[in-house]
Amino acid sequence: QVQLVESGGELVQAGGSLRLSCVASGRTFSSYGMGWFRQAPGKEREFVAAISARGPATYYTDSVKGRFTISRDNAKNTVYLRMNSLKPEDTAVYYCAAARIWIVRTVPAEYDYWGQGTQVTVSS
Repeated sequence: QVQLVESGGELVQAGGSLRLSCVASGRTFSSYGMGWFRQAPGKEREFVAAISARGPATYYTDSVKGRFTISRDNAKNTVYLRMNSLKPEDTAVYYCAAARIWIVRTVPAEYDYWGQGTQVTVSS
């Protein structure tokens, strides 16, 4: 069992930056691929970024490439999402998720555990 707790979401102006953190419980964090997803009101949950269990392989959806950076610190059981040049369309609840095995890695169904989410609001 893995429990995930996100933090770092807040209200920020367009062009600003945030760093989200997700702390995992358990001793097997380094065995999991980790992903960040987001869900805006009235929309489906969408993939944002992912990082392999040991790193350094990372993956991003096109809309955040060059602006967001995913990283992990296995010694701290933590995965991060650094978000720069934020846009109003980045407004959403951001979730981190853990996957033992992934094939596509962008599909929510491949992830075994989810956090409760953290709200990111970008004002124009």
